Amino acid sequence: MRVVIVTESFPPDVNGVAHCALQTARHLVDRGHAPVVVAPAPAPGHRPDGSAPCPVVHVPSLPLPGYPQVRVALPSRRLAATLVEHRAEVVHLASPFVLGVRGMAAAARLGIPAVAVYQTDLAGYARTYMGAGEAAAWRRIRSVHGAADLTLAPSSAALHDLETHGVPRVELWPRGVDTERFRPDRRDEALRRELAPNGELIVGYVGRLAPEKQVELLAGVCGLEGVRVVIVGDGPSRPGLEQALPGAVFLGRRTGDDLARVFASFDVFAHTGPFETFCQTVQEAMASGLPVVAPAAGGPLDLVAHERTGLLVPPRDATAVRDAVRSLAVDPGRRAAFGAAGRGTVEGRTWAAVGDRLIGHYTEVLAGRRTAVAA
Repeated sequence: MRVVIVTESFPPDVNGVAHCALQTARHLVDRGHAPVVVAPAPAPGHRPDGSAPCPVVHVPSLPLPGYPQVRVALPSRRLAATLVEHRAEVVHLASPFVLGVRGMAAAARLGIPAVAVYQTDLAGYARTYMGAGEAAAWRRIRSVHGAADLTLAPSSAALHDLETHGVPRVELWPRGVDTERFRPDRRDEALRRELAPNGELIVGYVGRLAPEKQVELLAGVCGLEGVRVVIVGDGPSRPGLEQALPGAVFLGRRTGDDLARVFASFDVFAHTGPFETFCQTVQEAMASGLPVVAPAAGGPLDLVAHERTGLLVPPRDATAVRDAVRSLAVDPGRRAAFGAAGRGTVEGRTWAAVGDRLIGHYTEVLAGRRTAVAA
């Protein structure tokens, strides 16, 4: 199958969209298919890290004002030309917003089926960054995804949101996790002594440091006796968070086996963002054998079994986050039980299994197009 993956982000970017697009391309190659990726060009000086398993076509891009880590694609003929040159049978649109919208239009002009992957809560971002605009965001989402042959939602909460707002032809497609990379035996006692020299309980957050992630909700956790908060990631909110989270350790961006070592060296994983359509870092924490504290909203509702693999707390409630962490801090047996249950829960959620489900969706879309043409 010849597939063009049109994605708003791709490595060297570090985020959920980029990671999922990379894993999708890898799996297609592993199964003998022929993918090509079309993505915004990275910032000047950032060269590809060699991890791409297939050709990558970069289109010109500019940094998003106020958030330079995000690149926005400029209009370019390279996208449509790639669909033609690759003789695409399916166009895979990863979190379509700017480049993906152009990919949808090009696929429609060329009569190529399109599968759109919903991955970013644009409505939630509109509320966070503009204080309004949620209705306009949903209009855009309906317009973009309504033109696709199929939209894939990463969680039951996301699927419900899409259907509630009138997006047709939606099915569930979750995300995989690398259980070989993320595992409990990567725990590093030397790193733990470096991060918590007085033997503190280590509570970790991993993700972008941006307003919608609401990492400042960990301020109360920083005030708990015998607890050290460790923040992994980067973004525009970092300077403010360094002031808002006294005593926290900021490790910056970590990737690969180094990230896995950091994950496994935590005692508790805390996620704070209420706008997650999935939340891959929760899965990676569970694979690392950690109990999870997360908001009872969006993707974490599918991932965290309350009082079995972690604790779900009301969104945007700093006191609830602090109290949940405190309850785990004083009960090592409960932490261990939650962590073991979490590891067991994700062991079958491999990228290979999830990738095969995606190929099944492609096959169904192609069959539907053939049936429609025959009729």
